[in-house]
Amino acid sequence: QVQLVESGGGLVQAGDSLRLSCAASGGTLSSRTMGWFRRTPGKEREFVASIKWNGNTYYAESVKGRFTISRENAKNTVYLQMNSLKPEDTAVYYCGRDSIAYGSLSRRSETDFDSWGQGTQVTVSS
Repeated sequence: QVQLVESGGGLVQAGDSLRLSCAASGGTLSSRTMGWFRRTPGKEREFVASIKWNGNTYYAESVKGRFTISRENAKNTVYLQMNSLKPEDTAVYYCGRDSIAYGSLSRRSETDFDSWGQGTQVTVSS
């Protein structure tokens, strides 16, 4: 069973940047789409970005142009570079691994992903 550990969250001001990391152990990520999701209190986990096994990416409209997802398969790690942060980006951010290998980018539902990490808190003050 692969284990994912997110890191890099913190408290920043609006307009600042953060880089989140998701490191995997106990399994490989190279054949899987990886996704970043976020959750705020009282809401369901929402899709943020995903990167396919071949490097293709997809973003939620709310973060397009500000966030960049990338992966480094040799390090079994996925990143989320977040620029121009806004207060509405405040959430706990999670990474997840697609439950099937070589899945398509249309797989963006929370239920398509498994092996969730514990999450990392991002707080953006205005």
